[in-house]
Amino acid sequence: MDITDSAAGLTLAAVDLGATSGRVIVGGVSDGVLRMKPVARFANVPQFLGESMHWNIQSLFAELSTGLREAFLRSPGLVSIGIDSWAVDYGLLRDGDLLGIPHHYRDGRNLRGVELVHEHVAPDELFTHNGLQHLDFNTVFQFAVEAESGFLELADRALLVPDLIAFWLTGQQRTELTNASTTGLLSVHDGGWDSELMRLLGLPADLLPDLIAPGERIGALSAPVAERIGAVDPIQVTAVGSHDTASAVVAVPMDGQNCAYISSGTWSLVGLEVDDPVVTEAARRANFTNEGGVDGTIRFLKNVSGLWLLSESMRQWQHDATDAQRSSDLETLLSEAAAITTPVAVFDPSDDRFTPPGDMPTRIREWCNEHGVEPPHTRAEVVRSILESLATAYAQTLATAEELTGRTVETIHIVGGGSQNTLLCRLTAQRSGRRVLAGPVEATAIGNLLIQARAVGQVDENSNLSELRQLVRASFPVTEYLPG
Repeated sequence: MDITDSAAGLTLAAVDLGATSGRVIVGGVSDGVLRMKPVARFANVPQFLGESMHWNIQSLFAELSTGLREAFLRSPGLVSIGIDSWAVDYGLLRDGDLLGIPHHYRDGRNLRGVELVHEHVAPDELFTHNGLQHLDFNTVFQFAVEAESGFLELADRALLVPDLIAFWLTGQQRTELTNASTTGLLSVHDGGWDSELMRLLGLPADLLPDLIAPGERIGALSAPVAERIGAVDPIQVTAVGSHDTASAVVAVPMDGQNCAYISSGTWSLVGLEVDDPVVTEAARRANFTNEGGVDGTIRFLKNVSGLWLLSESMRQWQHDATDAQRSSDLETLLSEAAAITTPVAVFDPSDDRFTPPGDMPTRIREWCNEHGVEPPHTRAEVVRSILESLATAYAQTLATAEELTGRTVETIHIVGGGSQNTLLCRLTAQRSGRRVLAGPVEATAIGNLLIQARAVGQVDENSNLSELRQLVRASFPVTEYLPG
């Protein structure tokens, strides 16, 4: 039901940019069902320039432009485009021109940024301003490094990645609210730019443009862009939950208050949807975050490492020419991991050592040796250890979220790529003692499309999130896992 044989009648395009890949998906709502079809997929490969890690943003824009051209060829009736991406990273501009190549959030410069910010604003004070989980790569820390180097003085504007893409498509400069909330510079209290915090940090007050909410119109495709991608009629670019997790949460088929979500991909975003931010000292110490959601909601969650650990392990094994098991594929390893009946190591997947790219199996063994835990030896044991550790971290995180909010979680929804990992879903149910509902896989693109559909009138413009999620339940199947 979710993927059609033809793109006819699909009048919305979702540009969904992940940390490892991107896609362009066309979709539309009719007869109470959302139908969608991918028309382009492409890799998003970081670049190492000397010791620095960057995004190849020019190549990414070229790929998504080609994808949009394909979308218009297949579905010439397109009326709207929405863009989402990973959070925190940005491009610096001067007079509309890009300065340098955007840094990757995993770049090693961020630790210096943390030191610089905390020289002026203590961690507890910072939390009272922005309500964010401490992550070394939050935009506020990256800006501090740019300021120390003098590079920030050259810029008159900073645009987060999806806002930068929208600018190149329309010529309009805006910052979408859900992604703005990940910068560390948005007030958790009034939802506007925190001018006092920016003053304390010596950041230009006008560096970031005006805010725009999901569902608002950013602007029409500029004439040159429209010509290049084959758009005939005026096409609007619509603000969606441009932080990919914000769009994914829209598509979580929750029904009621006793639900939690895990948006599982490169990262695992584990949390609850709440009406008001939780900015207690206990929340800060537990390292939870309050990020903006669609329709004024709050995503009260914690970033937990995700399938990055598994993908980096596979990458290491595939490049290890001396390993006799080099030919093992993920499907085989998952099957072998599921068959293991003896206990395997459970480690802390959020340890900082696992953030940079590199040899994850070796790092896991090192962690185990340092903590007196028998390390995994075979590849299958490493895979099982990763998934057991993630499931344990999910269970612990949700238990803490319950304590911090007074909510009770009965059902866990896993969406995104991790919802296809049967072993991970089963282990999550077992470790948490709760029912798990897995799916939909393309939650981010679905949420992106639903906000557009509401904006252009394919669904009632007054539809709330509960009603949009009813549409998700009607359109996409889920798989149930019970603890036991």
